[in-house]
Amino acid sequence: MTAFGHLVFDLDGTLVDTKDDLAEAVNVTLRELGLPPEDPHTLWGYVGHGARALLERALGAEHTHLLEPGVAIFMPWYRAHLLDHSVLYPGLGAVVETLAEEGVLFSVLTNKPEDMSRAIVDGLGLGALFPRLVGGDTLAAKKPDPSGLLRLIGDTGVPAARTLMIGDSPIDVTTGRNAGVATCGVLWGFSGPSVRESAADVLIAAPDELLRVCRQGWRD
Repeated sequence: MTAFGHLVFDLDGTLVDTKDDLAEAVNVTLRELGLPPEDPHTLWGYVGHGARALLERALGAEHTHLLEPGVAIFMPWYRAHLLDHSVLYPGLGAVVETLAEEGVLFSVLTNKPEDMSRAIVDGLGLGALFPRLVGGDTLAAKKPDPSGLLRLIGDTGVPAARTLMIGDSPIDVTTGRNAGVATCGVLWGFSGPSVRESAADVLIAAPDELLRVCRQGWRD
């Protein structure tokens, strides 16, 4: 039996590389609002708290009055362009398939709206492996509140002690800690520098390292 029987993945920057589509959606919004586009590298660092927070940071303090019009532009445009450039991170597909054959279950916990998240997961052919998904609007609270993670734990029936929260940001680590589960920070996502300092139980630099962590536990 593997050390962890349930792996809960953050979506953006952890399971799927969505940075180019997100950055383009923000810059389309900024242009529509009559503002100059932002450097995509800067925008990537704003991801993790949901669309409103992403736009709020992109607009800056001097343009907070444009947040609501911005959301009204961003959401439909991004919904129509979710999969223009977004892809599963290289190597993750093989790792998930291997662990699935060993009986491991998988879920997604994200602050992105549920319908968008499900469209991405299904559109990339991952629906069968990730049947459980909690988005930012699924419940009353979103990450780092632990309610979504606790919902997924209850849905699988796998105890918290055998659940691993995997993400690229301190938000994911805090969520796991709040739910009483082990945490794994990934260094390939949008928030590599910050996740290094997040006190995650284990850090991994490549997807295949997840095989050892899942099978043996993070203390070995």
